Amino acid sequence: MSFQKLGLSEPLLKTIAEQNYTQPYPIQQEAIPAILEGKDILGIAKTGSGKTASFVLPILEMFQTKSAPKNRFITALVLVPTRELAVQIGVVFQTFGEKLPRKVKTLAVYGGVSINPQMIALQGVEILIATPGRLIDLLSHKALNISETEILVLDEADKMLNLGFADEMKDIFFLLPKKRQSILFSATLGDEVDKINKSILKNPLTIEIPEEEQNLDLISQSGFFVDPERKGPLLRYLIKEGEMKQVLVFVSSTRTADNLVVKLVKNGIQAAAMHSKKSQGARTEVLNKFKSGKLTVMVATDLVSRGIDIQFLPHVINFELPRSPKDYIHRIGRTGRAESTGEAISLITPEEAHHWKIIQKKMGKRVEMTETFDLDLMGY
Repeated sequence: MSFQKLGLSEPLLKTIAEQNYTQPYPIQQEAIPAILEGKDILGIAKTGSGKTASFVLPILEMFQTKSAPKNRFITALVLVPTRELAVQIGVVFQTFGEKLPRKVKTLAVYGGVSINPQMIALQGVEILIATPGRLIDLLSHKALNISETEILVLDEADKMLNLGFADEMKDIFFLLPKKRQSILFSATLGDEVDKINKSILKNPLTIEIPEEEQNLDLISQSGFFVDPERKGPLLRYLIKEGEMKQVLVFVSSTRTADNLVVKLVKNGIQAAAMHSKKSQGARTEVLNKFKSGKLTVMVATDLVSRGIDIQFLPHVINFELPRSPKDYIHRIGRTGRAESTGEAISLITPEEAHHWKIIQKKMGKRVEMTETFDLDLMGY
């Protein structure tokens, strides 16, 4: 199926072609026509399945025939769990809306930055992408009104609940009009997500995209047994001796990320941290530098890394193991994309050995390990 058959107008189709989108993803094939028809949607699909365009494209299309609302009255509201996702969706709206005959002002708002510029920027906004906490703040300041909102999108609803936004979401739902179109996307359908589904969706079309098995064949996996105090020097040794130019290093805490970056920089390796305690501006700058090749190492925690998509990433290193085998697959799946090979390395201490065995068992693949007790790491 082609995008031409989904009911989108010529200006949108032209931008889609310019963005090198050739065929719609399965979720786009089902969701776009249904959203254009005004149906509520329950979409169960993992990150990276094409969800964003599946609601951005039809919303922009529908706005071409809508008249502008009263100032600061939001017509379409998109709720998301993280700042990174808000920014990404905002960029997608702006990219696809750039050449449309009717210009629609879109804004992404989130915490961690001053609220005053966002309050000013809300002037004339019709489509708002927001994290729940910041939206509540803006509503309490009477900076906007959602009593006449016509379209509500919840993206990654399961993650919003996991991050503790349930109460904020209920407060927001209470302020929205009963008559509206609602679209809910989630990677999983747990009890809490199902409750929201039943409370806000009306006769929804359910679209479930089965999660494909991650193809690990293009990823070369290896591991090193190492004592805790030698982990840092071993990481620097691998980066320098392997002449790695672009490495995504995963850690389990913001503190470890910051400490690791200090040591890497001190040893002549360009590195920066990417985690939730960094300002939005700092995170955007780090990601841009890393993507463009101006930064050798980006040290990231799992939560913020979910918004990172780099097509040809050659190296991923697990400085610390994730909690679940699924998160391990997600981490190493950042490399070996677009039919290009990649390398995933894990540094395993004696305390992590048992958990490492469980990860390999769940993955169904044994990773070749190397002992490092006799490796000379002096000077690293």
